[in-house]
Amino acid sequence: MILVMIKKINLSILIIFLLLGTFWGFRIFTKKNTKVSSNSKITTPDNSSNTPNNSAQFNKKLYSITEPTSLWFVANKHYSLPITYTPNDLIVPSVPLRLASSEQQMHLRTVLQTDLLNLFNDAKTIGLQLQLGSGFRSATYQKVLYDGYVNTQGITEADRSSARPGHSEHQTGLALDFTRIDAKCHLDACLADLPEGKWLAENAYKYGFILRYTSDKEQVTGYMFEPWHYRYVGHELALEMHNTGIKTLEEFFDLGPATDYTK
Repeated sequence: MILVMIKKINLSILIIFLLLGTFWGFRIFTKKNTKVSSNSKITTPDNSSNTPNNSAQFNKKLYSITEPTSLWFVANKHYSLPITYTPNDLIVPSVPLRLASSEQQMHLRTVLQTDLLNLFNDAKTIGLQLQLGSGFRSATYQKVLYDGYVNTQGITEADRSSARPGHSEHQTGLALDFTRIDAKCHLDACLADLPEGKWLAENAYKYGFILRYTSDKEQVTGYMFEPWHYRYVGHELALEMHNTGIKTLEEFFDLGPATDYTK
């Protein structure tokens, strides 16, 4: 009887060891087969929907492009301002002026005053001699200028260098012509080759201004190269256009070329 019990115990122990061996063998086998080689592609769950987007898209609707008082209003041959429109916050900025402060053209909108002062101060610090050549122009005064170009150059050339009444950026009070105190290259493309012109082209965006009519975009804006004409659009848009390399408001807002008047 005792011998039979011993045999049964030994058999049970043997079975237990066999079961344990099978279990551990299975574990080793599965571990070996779940290893991924260094050259294999590891796939992970797509959690992109839960990951914050660090490069948020620029909000092109932050300001209106059709409201005359807006920083981003687009004045060109397709988009016009009311003939009677005059900004209600015009001031004479405390910068060197080409004309007497009583002159209409020496006024600009208050919203750009701080940035314009900073621009002039920084330019003066490095020895540049900038002054405000022209700022706000009413539609009435713009007509006088435009008609003068038509009489001397003809309509085709006039439309390359001057806006028709109601279509001028100057009427927004957000555009200005820079010139040198000594008037060298005043309203002339040669300003681009002078220290003042070069500095403005490289740095104006830091103050919220863009060069509105560049040398390579006449087929988009409809105007010849004007290295003196800058438009205030605020820091957000000026920086975005600088970073993306987009040079015109027409292209940035997907408006299409505005080389001819639509009416």
